[in-house]
Amino acid sequence: MTEQNQDQLTQDMLLMGQQARAASRIIRNASDAQKSKALLAMAELLETNKAHLQAENAKDIEAAEKNGLEPAMVERLKLSDQALNTMATGLRQIAAMPDPVGSVGPTTKRPNGMDVAQMRVPLGVIGIIYESRPNVTIDAAALCLKSGNATILRGGSEAFHSNQALGQIIQQGLAAADLPEHAVQVVATTDRNAVGLLITMTDYVDVIVPRGGKGLIARLTADAKVPLIKHLDGNCHIYIDKDANVEKAQRIAINAKTYRYGICGTMETLLVHHEIAPAVLPELAKTLQDMQVELRGCERTRALISGVNPAEDLDWETEYLAPILAIRIVSHLDEAMDHIEKYSSEHTESIVTENLTTARRFQREVDSSSVYINLPTCFADGFEYGLGAEIGISTNRLHARGPVGLEGLTTQKWVLTGDAQLRGQK
Repeated sequence: MTEQNQDQLTQDMLLMGQQARAASRIIRNASDAQKSKALLAMAELLETNKAHLQAENAKDIEAAEKNGLEPAMVERLKLSDQALNTMATGLRQIAAMPDPVGSVGPTTKRPNGMDVAQMRVPLGVIGIIYESRPNVTIDAAALCLKSGNATILRGGSEAFHSNQALGQIIQQGLAAADLPEHAVQVVATTDRNAVGLLITMTDYVDVIVPRGGKGLIARLTADAKVPLIKHLDGNCHIYIDKDANVEKAQRIAINAKTYRYGICGTMETLLVHHEIAPAVLPELAKTLQDMQVELRGCERTRALISGVNPAEDLDWETEYLAPILAIRIVSHLDEAMDHIEKYSSEHTESIVTENLTTARRFQREVDSSSVYINLPTCFADGFEYGLGAEIGISTNRLHARGPVGLEGLTTQKWVLTGDAQLRGQK
């Protein structure tokens, strides 16, 4: 890039930041009815503009396949009829959800008679940096808008045409509700330097939410000056306990692995108690192998079932996002939890058991953002949690953890009410 082009990009990004900051002051005070009107208009526009959106998306699909993008990534890229319908449904669900902005929590009355409480308020300006999935353009815009935030969206170059087309839909929806056009801005360049600028614009951007692979997250973690809400990957585990129901365990494990290979809630490692392994694993392995899932296992697993490749240390820490599953037989609950502690990305883990004491201990002691009992890990999704579309799944401990929906895109301020009480007077 020439120095002149770099200067122009810097000016363009700073202008977007200034416009977003100005819009945020309007959006944070917009009524719920006005914000919901914009979201409902976007939902209708998605449905009436399917042909155009899919034509633009086809350009991205063609380029992705030509460039050898992995099948799982191509799947994430497609704007199928189902994907567009899901996006429209998500918009309507978010529109119908209670507006968190301005809600006040429990009020405490102090001895001097003044009332103390906390009120939910928007974060301000949120930058979203994401790869492949164009649905994030709609989901992120909707969640930020409903929670009273302005947002700057920077999608991956592989979805450029799709994101620009969806950006036009968003602009039309904002206009329909008389909301400022700069409340949602889609970066109109594939230049990677735009990302570097966005993550350092501390005067205009309050938080960055990255959604992408390890390479993207590592880069942002190293270079960002703006705070991040992030997760590195989804190395999710299911532990089948000795007190599990065999048939239930098999169904849960199959669903957790094969529901969709390319999502972060997919089970990547299966841990099985040695006492129940002979009853669970042979039939489970056959079903998965019939579904073309490659199995990689420990020595005890390979001694029990055939057609399993040796698992190496790297397998226990890998998010495959592919039809590959690592299997380890363990001697007891503590060994399973030790394995999770060592290798998990702290995303989502699940135990299958009929023993409530064991289940509660697992749920209490495993330190991941979501911990399930008798459920497949692929439930790790904002829709399934009742949050509507999510901005992402955070493995941070601050500011939000797990699926980040509307409430996760707000913060709180203290609000006090009195009647001329003075400090120092009783």
